[in-house]
Amino acid sequence: MKRRDILLAASSIATAAVVANSQLSTAAPEKPTVVTKPEPIGKTIEIAQGLPGYYVTPTGTGKFPAVIVLMEAYGLNNWCKSICNRLAQSGFAAIAPDFYRGTTYAYTDTAGAIGKLKTLNDNAIMSDVGKSIDFLAGKTEVNANGIGVIGFCMGGRYAFLTNATYPTKIKAAISFYGGGIDATPGNPLGQKSLLDRVTAMQAPIMLMYGSDDQLIAADEHGRVSTALSKAKKRYILNLFPKAGHGFMSDRRDSYAPEAATEAWMMTTGFFSQNLKPKKRK
Repeated sequence: MKRRDILLAASSIATAAVVANSQLSTAAPEKPTVVTKPEPIGKTIEIAQGLPGYYVTPTGTGKFPAVIVLMEAYGLNNWCKSICNRLAQSGFAAIAPDFYRGTTYAYTDTAGAIGKLKTLNDNAIMSDVGKSIDFLAGKTEVNANGIGVIGFCMGGRYAFLTNATYPTKIKAAISFYGGGIDATPGNPLGQKSLLDRVTAMQAPIMLMYGSDDQLIAADEHGRVSTALSKAKKRYILNLFPKAGHGFMSDRRDSYAPEAATEAWMMTTGFFSQNLKPKKRK
């Protein structure tokens, strides 16, 4: 082969290599494989004799911290169950005792829900909560030293009361727009103020309110925080602008997406801080 032909061949090979490399560099990169965890699936259970409830655990195995979810006045409905599911997705076992024993009310039936709420007895509700604590403490997948409580509306008041009733068993409490924590005498719901129970509390509590809540007056926020401060209890009080009563529920007309998103981040952070074991440095 002549020297000229050898040079031409070498040039062709080099050009082909450059083109090939160029094609490789401009080709779309392969998408990484995304491994998604299966969604936690809850189920209806019997917490104790005569007390049904909803229970869900995170996927996988381990000793999970747990949260007791206390329902709104409308009952243990699909929204309340969805809160349990979201907690499980964040690494918490979650249980919701059914105070109404199967009865639920549509969000349009406020009169029916309020009528049912009036029949409840604080001591009986705390007995149901105690049975839920015992249920969790007996589960091998639950860390009995990492149990918290969260409640909404009616359940927000009961979350506050749970903190005082079971001070050595509850490690964190969150109350969302819990009306009646400092109920005035003769109030239409027949509720009693809980501020005389503050001294018994041991766990930190976070209180969530909406600035436009027409059911809880702003001065009640002040009375609650004053009682907690005087008793030297650890608490956080958050007020969300442009949010009304029930702002967390996307099934209600009062749903406030921005406030709900921020409040949920605070919720999971608060429970992670207080229920999950601290990592040693």
